[in-house]
Amino acid sequence: MFTGLIEEKGVVKKMLKISNQAVQMTIGSSKVIKDVSIGDSIAVNGICLTVTNYSSNSFQVDAMPETIKSTSLQALKTGSEVNLERAMAANGRFGGHFVSGHVDGTGQIVQVYRKENAIYYDIEISESLIPFLMHKGSITVDGISLTLFQVNQNRFTISLIPHTASETILGEKGKGDIVNIECDMLAKYVRNMLDNQYKKHGEEINQDFLEQNGFI
Repeated sequence: MFTGLIEEKGVVKKMLKISNQAVQMTIGSSKVIKDVSIGDSIAVNGICLTVTNYSSNSFQVDAMPETIKSTSLQALKTGSEVNLERAMAANGRFGGHFVSGHVDGTGQIVQVYRKENAIYYDIEISESLIPFLMHKGSITVDGISLTLFQVNQNRFTISLIPHTASETILGEKGKGDIVNIECDMLAKYVRNMLDNQYKKHGEEINQDFLEQNGFI
């Protein structure tokens, strides 16, 4: 379990292709490596991966076919920067929101613009993910816990303060770049339970159902 508060930017030092759909990565870091142990979970660009080996300045993880297929890992290469976060400690402050590290899909940045000290990002995603988003709700983008400022058709808008932009890889991304998306965990559980409940009665929760029942 993670909070979506990035601890540092790491660098991919080595990518070993195990097969067409599996990769072993060595990632350089200075902070998350301090108390690491084999078997620990570290979120890499929002993807929960297991530490299989480590040294004084790097750690190693394996990415399985499903992870490669569903995330932006396939776009990484030696020298790429990545967002890193250790699993949440039970005695730590909980400053973001519940993040599982299980990426729901990818999105594409379609616009970046500034307003005062804020940097706004419009991100396009699959329409299948839109029902899990709401104005002022939570979203995880490349492992970063962020607030949704607008949801419209198949895209949403988030805003970064200068600190977040400088301390994460999102601040270096622009139009056309791909990002990992994890929707709010609570929204997914509620949607799943409602789906199961209404399917028993032969109904399906879709756009028409939500409008007819006053949810939209």
